[in-house]
Amino acid sequence: MANRIDHLGIAVRSLAEAEPLFRTLLGQECMGHEEVASEGVRVAFFQLGEARVELLEPMSSESPLHKSLEKRGPGIHHVALQVDDVPAEVARLKAAGLTFVGEAPRPGAGGCQVAFIHPKSAGGILVELSDGAHGGA
Repeated sequence: MANRIDHLGIAVRSLAEAEPLFRTLLGQECMGHEEVASEGVRVAFFQLGEARVELLEPMSSESPLHKSLEKRGPGIHHVALQVDDVPAEVARLKAAGLTFVGEAPRPGAGGCQVAFIHPKSAGGILVELSDGAHGGA
């Protein structure tokens, strides 16, 4: 069961270009940066109340995010829901007929464990399940 919205992921071509805009929009500084090798992205986080805004920049042209940017352009990439137990939620949702991108939960930003529900199973939205550990960023 989802506890809350953890963050909103926004795909950008360049963190260096996007961060000043989001500093202005949100009226605050970036919390930190991190590379997430498992996803091939660099991220920057901004706190917004109890949730965060995550800017995602592809690390290479091989990154799935790079391919997404080529196809759809910059913008909202995913909505992340905080759950207590990612593997248990994956099992529950698979039993309910939802499909996932990849088979197993994997490491995400900030030391979180994450899994992604395929947009075809979630009304066209890429949904991330996260345990919300937030150790790094």
